[in-house]
Amino acid sequence: KYTCSDLGQEEIVKAIKENGVERVVVASCSPRLHEPTFRACIQRAGLNPYLLHMVNIREQCSWVHAHEKERATQKASDLVRMGASKAARLEPLEAREVPVEPSTMVIGGGVAGIQAALDLANMGFKVHLVESKPSIGGVMAQLDKTFPTGDCAICILAPKMVELSRHPNITLLSYSEVEEVKGYIGNYEVKIRRKARYVDEEKCVGCGVCVEACPVKVKNEFDEGFGQRRAIYVPFPQAVPLKYTVDKANCLHFKTGKCQLCVKACMNNAIDHKMQDEVIQLKVGTIIVATGFETYVPKKNGVYKYWEYENVITALELERLLNASGPTGGHLTRPSDGQVPKRIAFIQCVGSRNKKIGNNYCSRVCCMYAMKNAQIIKEHYPDTDIAVYYNDIRAFGKGFEELYHRVREEYGIEFIRGRPAKLTLNKNTKAVMIRAEETLLNKITEREFDLVVLSTGLVPSEGTKRIAKTLSLTVSPDGFLAEAHPKLRPVDTAMDGIFLAGCCQAPKDIPDSVAQAKAAASSAAQPMATKKVRIEPLTVTIDEEVCVGCGLCVELCPYGAPELAQGQKGGMKAHIIEALCHGCGTCAASCPQKAITAKQFTDEQISAEIVSALAPDNGTHAHKGHHGKKDAEAGV
Repeated sequence: KYTCSDLGQEEIVKAIKENGVERVVVASCSPRLHEPTFRACIQRAGLNPYLLHMVNIREQCSWVHAHEKERATQKASDLVRMGASKAARLEPLEAREVPVEPSTMVIGGGVAGIQAALDLANMGFKVHLVESKPSIGGVMAQLDKTFPTGDCAICILAPKMVELSRHPNITLLSYSEVEEVKGYIGNYEVKIRRKARYVDEEKCVGCGVCVEACPVKVKNEFDEGFGQRRAIYVPFPQAVPLKYTVDKANCLHFKTGKCQLCVKACMNNAIDHKMQDEVIQLKVGTIIVATGFETYVPKKNGVYKYWEYENVITALELERLLNASGPTGGHLTRPSDGQVPKRIAFIQCVGSRNKKIGNNYCSRVCCMYAMKNAQIIKEHYPDTDIAVYYNDIRAFGKGFEELYHRVREEYGIEFIRGRPAKLTLNKNTKAVMIRAEETLLNKITEREFDLVVLSTGLVPSEGTKRIAKTLSLTVSPDGFLAEAHPKLRPVDTAMDGIFLAGCCQAPKDIPDSVAQAKAAASSAAQPMATKKVRIEPLTVTIDEEVCVGCGLCVELCPYGAPELAQGQKGGMKAHIIEALCHGCGTCAASCPQKAITAKQFTDEQISAEIVSALAPDNGTHAHKGHHGKKDAEAGV
């Protein structure tokens, strides 16, 4: 009944040996799931593993035609006949092995990137961590506390940041961006641009004297615009590396050419306004992408009036206002007048589960961080009235349901089921009126609040979008990076040797990000530990005699496998980097000269399937006549 079981496989091995079978057709499930199983099976019987053809009669037949038994059976018969015709023309192939560079590059310095880098470094591999911002830490460094336990976010993150910076196997490339990646698994060639800080990292000791001398003040991005920083700065006190960076866009020296106050103040002569970007070339065996996320920015002139009303803020802005190291020292105040708000509303699912803006997915963390922040506010200001407008509460993780009941029952947080439809401003008090349908009461209500917090969802970061193009990674419909298989290969990508960790793949909380980072590190370590990797031989070949070097295949290939180079007899010809080729056939289908052939998908093999599909089902394995003799000789 189950041919993929040990018993079923042994029957296949026995049949091959006893009957001298030279080609095998397995009619069953998707080859994506079971092809490796049956390849190994026929190899045990002495056959080349690529003399196997799988006919998918589950997804392509029984599952989609479950209520049409007779016609589905006929279709299955046709598919098997076609498969037998193709199998007769299969050629034996041999996989080859390539060496693997025992080092990896981690792109992104949030909690996922930090964890992946530390795990690999502790295994003994060399790690290059590339972070686009002046400091590692990511969004987690901006948070006050974590749910559901209430741990201080920076208190649990900072030790890992310091450990990473001091690890002998890790090279930290902060304030850097990946510009180009070439090559294939085991042998990736990477070009990284290390942006000029205008501060010598070797000389800077992080004393902060330069900051005191700088006359320029601008909004601090780390504090979501509420606080201020100077034109020379570190993002936050626990920054790693604790090295100052000159903001070229706001520095008076770059604007006027005159100001040198920070240079004069620095006792170590660390500041150099003539510093240039540095381009670094690396060779790595594997790559882990951990480029994180950004929070959704509400639209201008939208329903929630984020841009119009001062006292409508996002949850991440609230995090900075609640944080002891934030712009207000942890004292919650209204942006409009600096007063402590007595009535606060949270609005859930802002930027998530919304088909109008194209974000159909749930961001997973919004319900819980709203409850966490509501609890923090009640602990600091017990008399505050807090209401949460929600669609439905999603408390799926360990300790999440308990937190939900705790904030309701112990802290008295009011949960209002209903999506707000309109926000209006009281011009005198700057309070915000929320008009909403409360579905549990079956009525429309209007309530006034001193502060409204939008629980904004998670969206792919700009870094994720850019890296997807640089690495030729597949992007899922929600804009996040797509994994190779949602169940069996959740951290792999379609590009061998490149793995995903954290919120670049989908919205998730801190424990799930760390868990996925550990999985990605484990997957990346496998080929580096064995020091070699097996390359699938199902690639394409190019007939140099026919190729005219038009370059169309180079433009269309999603994996960057073809390249133009000087041919053996002169002229530019296309060549295939086999380790990059996935055998998708895009180049073969598009080549105007028919110079490219996809192995195991040749014109002859496809033609044989077509002829068999059009032939009547007369009980034979293939259409009699032109192909029948060859099928019989092949011993199918």
